[in-house]
Amino acid sequence: MQPLTIDFIISLDGYGSAKGWPGWWGLEGPEYLGWLEELPEQDHPVLMGANTYRVMSELTAGGEPGTDVLNDVQKYVFSSSLAEPLGWQNSTLVRTDAVEFVRRLKEESERPLRTLGSVSLCRSLLVAGLADRFRLVVFPVITGATGSERIFDGYPDVRLELVESRTFDNRSQLLEYVPTVLDAPPLG
Repeated sequence: MQPLTIDFIISLDGYGSAKGWPGWWGLEGPEYLGWLEELPEQDHPVLMGANTYRVMSELTAGGEPGTDVLNDVQKYVFSSSLAEPLGWQNSTLVRTDAVEFVRRLKEESERPLRTLGSVSLCRSLLVAGLADRFRLVVFPVITGATGSERIFDGYPDVRLELVESRTFDNRSQLLEYVPTVLDAPPLG
């Protein structure tokens, strides 16, 4: 069975995006972009929801640095609002239950899987026990006035075991964990 990594970029206060801010909050830096280009999983299939698909396909078409590597990657887009054919190459529209589709895909895929953004999709996959890694890159901004898409709202309690950390460009922090969804908080 192939592993699934849930990937998020977030502000320090836990938002996935913010109105008026550029991609990566304008802080992508050469070390971070270099890391993205060197990721061994950059050719692994990507799972995303409709909103992320819309945003990322526009960023890629607009030449946003670091996004062009997604053109050749297989993308599975979970949506009831998008229509076929999807305009971004190598994109497959999935209208069936995401949890069941990903469970089957983990068994059948030749490569590990990863997500891109997609807050509610990732929450569903984590709750279903399908997430093997949980990776965040925390950017040093607080977007309390303009932030949107609070990443962790609606999540269950989750214990995280840190397996990797790194600082990019003396400002952004990579944190990679093995997640364990808890039935209840541990008794103290």
